[in-house]
Amino acid sequence: MTSPASHTPLVFVTGGVVSSLGKGIAAASLAAILEARGLKVTMMKLDPYLNVDPGTMSPFQHGEVYVTDDGAETDLDLGHYERFVNTRLSGLNSITTGKIYEAVIRKERRGDYLGGTVQVIPHVTDEIKRCIDAATAGYDVGLVEIGGTVGDIESLPFLEAIRQLRIERGQDMAMFVHLTLIPYIAAAGELKTKPTQHSVKELRSIGIQPDVLLCRSEQPLPDGERRKIALFTNVPEKAVISVIDQDNIHKIPRWLNGQQLDQLVVDQFRLQGKAAPVADLSEWDAVVDAAEHPIDEVTIAVVGKYVDHKDAYKSVGEALKHGGIRQRTRVNLKWLEAEDVERGGADTVLAGVDGILVPGGFGDRGFEGKVLTSKHAREQRVPYFGICYGMQAAAVDVARNIAGLEGANSTENDRATTHPVIGLITEWRTQSGDVERRSEGSDLGGTMRLGLQEQRIKPGTLAHKLYGQDVVGERHRHRYEFNNRYRTQLEAAGLVISAKSMDDLLVEMVELPQDAHPWFLACQAHPEFLSTPRHGHPLFVGFIRAARERKAGGRLLNESSLSEVAA
Repeated sequence: MTSPASHTPLVFVTGGVVSSLGKGIAAASLAAILEARGLKVTMMKLDPYLNVDPGTMSPFQHGEVYVTDDGAETDLDLGHYERFVNTRLSGLNSITTGKIYEAVIRKERRGDYLGGTVQVIPHVTDEIKRCIDAATAGYDVGLVEIGGTVGDIESLPFLEAIRQLRIERGQDMAMFVHLTLIPYIAAAGELKTKPTQHSVKELRSIGIQPDVLLCRSEQPLPDGERRKIALFTNVPEKAVISVIDQDNIHKIPRWLNGQQLDQLVVDQFRLQGKAAPVADLSEWDAVVDAAEHPIDEVTIAVVGKYVDHKDAYKSVGEALKHGGIRQRTRVNLKWLEAEDVERGGADTVLAGVDGILVPGGFGDRGFEGKVLTSKHAREQRVPYFGICYGMQAAAVDVARNIAGLEGANSTENDRATTHPVIGLITEWRTQSGDVERRSEGSDLGGTMRLGLQEQRIKPGTLAHKLYGQDVVGERHRHRYEFNNRYRTQLEAAGLVISAKSMDDLLVEMVELPQDAHPWFLACQAHPEFLSTPRHGHPLFVGFIRAARERKAGGRLLNESSLSEVAA
C-alpha cells in the first residue's frame, strides 16, 4: 500500500435497482465538472467478471473493446471517461476480478504470502486497494466506478475493499455516490422511491452508507420525494440529486453542476484551496449549442458486423457525431449489416446516403459485403472511410477489381487464397519467402498489434491535408496487415499508400487520388478512440465535411462560412 501522504481522495460510484442506469456517464460527467474547476482528475472501472480483460469477449455480449495508449483492451466505459475528461487512461484504469485473482495467484505461486492461507479478505481486497492506489496516485481526485449492481455476489470483493478504504482513510478521503432508479408508474401517476430505499438498505447491509444519491428518473424529482428519500436513506437532502433522462449526454455535466454535485465533492474532500470557485463549462455549453442548432445534416451508412448491438461500435458512432459537432452538422447514422449488402446488393442497400464508413471486425462473416461496399463507394464516388477491417476490405476491392488479382483476399478468411493481399506478418515476412500458416491453437488474446503507435504521413495526400502533420499517433487493435508483397501492384492500380509505420514496414493508411475520387480514405488504426466532443478528430471532421459536399452536389464548401465550434 502507498503512504498516507500520497493517497488521492476517491469518489466511488455504485449502482442499484437495475443495470444500465448510466453509472459510466454519470461518473464521467462529475469528473468533467471537477476538471472544469481546475482539478486534476482521473477515472477507473472495476468490473466483476472473471475475464482478465474484454479482449476475447463477444461484441454481442459485451459491446466495444476500448483500447488505451498502452494497448490495454478495456471496458467501453473507459471510452466515456476519455471523451469527458482530458486525462489519457491506461491499463491501470481498467480492473477486472479476473485480473485481481490472476495477480493474487501469481503472488501465491512465487511465495509472496509466506505459505499463509490465501483468502478474499485480506489478500484479494488488499490487491484491489493496491490497484486503486496505482491508478489514482498523483491526482487531485480519482473517480472509481464499480461495475454491476449492488446485491450481485460478483461485486462483493470490490464493495468490501472500498468499505475498508473509507474506514482506513476517513470520509474526507473517500466518498460514496450511489446511482439508483426512481421508476414512474403511469397508471398511478407517481414516482416510486421504494426501489431506491431498498437499494440503499442493501448497500448499508454491507457497511456502506452513501454520501450522495443520484436518482435516475424520467422527470425531475419533486421536493417531497427528495425529502422522503433523504429521510429513509440517511442521506442529506441537498445530496439527493435528480438525474433525469437527457436527449444529449453532453448536457449532463451542466445539469449536475446546477444541483451543486461538484461542490459536495469539493466540500467533503476540503479542496477549496485547489478548486476554482465555479466550474467553467463553456466548452460543454458550446458542444450542446452546436448539436442543438445545426446548419446542415447528413446521413452516414455504417456497414458493420455487429450493428444489432450498436455498443460494439460505440466510439465510432460518437466520433461521427463529434465530426458533425465541429461544423454544426447533424449526423444521422444508418446502421447496416454487411451481410445485407451481400444479399440485397450495394446499390440498393446503400442508396441515398451521403457517406459510408466501414468499421473494424474479425472473421469472414460479412467481409464480402464490406468489399462490395468499398466497390460501390469507389465507383459511385461516395465518400468512403474504412477503419481497420474497412481498410483491408478496400485493399481487397482494389486488388480484385482494379489490379485484376482474381480471388484476392485476406488469409483470415481464405488461407488458400492465391493473392493474400492481407495476412499475418509471419505469412509474408519470412527469410525464405515461403508463406507460413497460422497454427490452429494460436492464442487469440496475445497475437494483436495493440495501443498507440506513430506513423509517418506522406506529403501531398488527403491524409496529410487532414492531419496537417508529418507524424501522428493512433491506437491499434488488429492482427492482420497489408501484405507488402502487393504494395507495388496496388500502387500501380492507383491505390495511394498515404501513411506507413515509422520503420517503413507496415502500411497504415491508403487512399485514392482526389482526381479519381473526392474522398476515399482508409486506415489500419482506430482513430475513433482519440475523438472527443470538444475536439473531434481530423479524419472524422474531414469525412463529415466530404459528406456535406456530396449532399451539396459536389460543391466545395466555403470554410469561412462554417459556424464551427472553436478549437
